[in-house]
Amino acid sequence: MKSTSVFDATLIQLPAISQEKGNITAINSNIEVPFDISRVYYLYDVPGGAARGGHAHIELQQLIVAASGSFDIILDDGIVKRTFSLNRPNIGLYMPSGLWRELDNFSSGAICLVLASHEYSEEDYLRTYSEFKEWKNE
Repeated sequence: MKSTSVFDATLIQLPAISQEKGNITAINSNIEVPFDISRVYYLYDVPGGAARGGHAHIELQQLIVAASGSFDIILDDGIVKRTFSLNRPNIGLYMPSGLWRELDNFSSGAICLVLASHEYSEEDYLRTYSEFKEWKNE
């Protein structure tokens, strides 16, 4: 969505069932996340100091969770930037479409879990910041 703002991205507290033997969090389509989950993937073994992301999506929505460790997500709507630090496996960042994102500051052993509203489609990506800015201003 071209009119999406960084303030449309929100942290979502996911349900955590805590027991003496450990914790569990379940995530369901259209309950904990506001979309049907079509794809799940995760980033891991990201070298310290490396950045990921550096793109925007035209239609794809995501819920991003630090399943282990921590990392930062810098969002940009073409006007305002906002940074979220994820470091708990029961807190997810809801990412609507139409925002530029960069992920960095990965801790050692961090796992970035992503629940996506669509299957992979290269046509949904805006890969350069100039392309993103042009699309936002159309």
